[in-house]
Amino acid sequence: MTSIYNSQDEAYKTPFGAVAAGIPLHFTLRVPADFHCKTPYLFLRPDKGTPRQLPLEAAGQQEGRDVFCLTWPAEEPGLYFYWFDLYTDYRKLYAGPLGEAYLTTETGTPYQLTIYDASYAVPKEAPGSVMYQIFPDRFLEGNPGKPLGFNERIYRADKRKEPYFWPTDLPDGRLTLDYFGGDLLGIQKRLPYLRSLGVGWIYLNPIFEAHSNHRYNTADYMQVDPYLGTNEDFVQLCAKAGELGIRILLDGVFSHTGSDSLYFNKEGRYPTHGAWQGPGSPYRDWYCFNPDGSYESWWGFLTLPTCNKRSASFRQFICGEGGVIDHWLSLGASGFRLDVADELPDDFIAEIRGAVKRHGEDKLLIGEVWEDASHKEAYGVRRKYFLGEELDGVMNYPFRTAILFFLSSGDAAGFADAVMSICENYPAPALSACTTHLSTHDTERILTALADEPLNGRDRDWQSGRRLSQSRYEEGLQKVKLAFVLQFTLPGIPCIYYGDEIGMQGYKDPFNRAYYDWTSGETRLIELIIELSKLRRNCSAFRNGRLHFSYHEPGLIVYERRDEQSAAAVSINFSGRDRTVELLGKRVAVSQMGYAWHWENWEQT
Repeated sequence: MTSIYNSQDEAYKTPFGAVAAGIPLHFTLRVPADFHCKTPYLFLRPDKGTPRQLPLEAAGQQEGRDVFCLTWPAEEPGLYFYWFDLYTDYRKLYAGPLGEAYLTTETGTPYQLTIYDASYAVPKEAPGSVMYQIFPDRFLEGNPGKPLGFNERIYRADKRKEPYFWPTDLPDGRLTLDYFGGDLLGIQKRLPYLRSLGVGWIYLNPIFEAHSNHRYNTADYMQVDPYLGTNEDFVQLCAKAGELGIRILLDGVFSHTGSDSLYFNKEGRYPTHGAWQGPGSPYRDWYCFNPDGSYESWWGFLTLPTCNKRSASFRQFICGEGGVIDHWLSLGASGFRLDVADELPDDFIAEIRGAVKRHGEDKLLIGEVWEDASHKEAYGVRRKYFLGEELDGVMNYPFRTAILFFLSSGDAAGFADAVMSICENYPAPALSACTTHLSTHDTERILTALADEPLNGRDRDWQSGRRLSQSRYEEGLQKVKLAFVLQFTLPGIPCIYYGDEIGMQGYKDPFNRAYYDWTSGETRLIELIIELSKLRRNCSAFRNGRLHFSYHEPGLIVYERRDEQSAAAVSINFSGRDRTVELLGKRVAVSQMGYAWHWENWEQT
């Protein structure tokens, strides 16, 4: 049936997608005349509220269709859902409870509308950037022979070995105590290399003092872990990075600390009167103790006591003058990534944003959210990440899922639908500041995900030591190239996980956290990344342009990005045969398992 309404087509709804409060929204229905529709209604429901019923006015006929229009002022920020009632007995639409014909999405659910605060802004530098994620212990050992810092740590001299993955690998049975020696000086030594890739941001997994190689069990929020260096080393890293136009984004783990921390001090390592020592501790209300003395912990891990995010003292420590946020931004950091943002209350995230932005609107705040962040519910609460008072952006895992799905199945239509759903639901400022990852410390590496067998719940013994055959490696590398092209040309900030650019392999933690292979010699992906970084710098459409999918069929897709200064078009082809596509009116050949792009800038007047 010819479309009556398409929320992603400006012939039916303008502006596209989420809108700033105060911007009028225009809705248009084009209803076949034989439906005999007289006065259709828009039902508009604030999230979990009561729907309003707004009539559309007749606006004549076009090509045998009755046209109806409505303009709505979109005054209040919030999440809304809407649908149309045509008041006709035409049965090919989704039928309502009284037999009326309702017009909703193809799945029968209401359309989503995000209205955000008109003052919502993200750092201007963010959309044009390329980010690089580093797991600090596994990047580069810049200072060999330095003290481990704590006795229980185990040094791994052979960088080619995989991380320990069973408790029996370690003397006391605890994992995450093997260290390969990566440090801040090592990152500083490789800054020119990262700049050559076009990197403008470095996202560091936690660097604060902690008693594990991943450092998500914070022991001291105010100190660099001694095995990584000192606070002075961090200042120097930020300064040297800044000279090359690179900013540092820190991992903020504020949902929990380590039990082995100066705040909780269950293991008695520190001289402080920690929360575990009793109610007299100044940190006692930072945690959630039960009457029997037990305490809440992150996902049941007793080594990770949950922080009480309602504690005024804890919030002041994180967000107040001279607190954790102030401390690190004053030392040179340029923002934070919030670990498990779903576990931080909205008003706490708003306080964190205030603390970050006190240091300038150019400071970045993104959150770890795995789903569509515009309508995410966590612990029974609808989150408000993107209404203008909280996050700049999130880790755009839905884009990663869509890229993997497309390159594994060839389902171009499904890929386009998944990507456009995010583009429609996210405010434009937020979309531009979301980071697009192909791999992270929490996922399989992209080469493994695309070219090796599916994990399917297999244990660590099966994952250990797996490497692709040469033929599968070569085929996988071609798919990874396609993935990088998608990552760099879709909206948002492409974020490279350390080592992906040299084809490192590995399933999930800890196999995705191996030491960077500086002897690799693999440069083919590096060459492509350099080319893609230049493309983003030279064509503003790839930084800020609206996305439109112009053509797709199984294994082949063509899409465009446009802004006021430029236009660009991209094609990805793994349909099994060479193809010729039209990119901005130009006929371009695309090889099987290949890609092509074409872009144009317009002179400014």
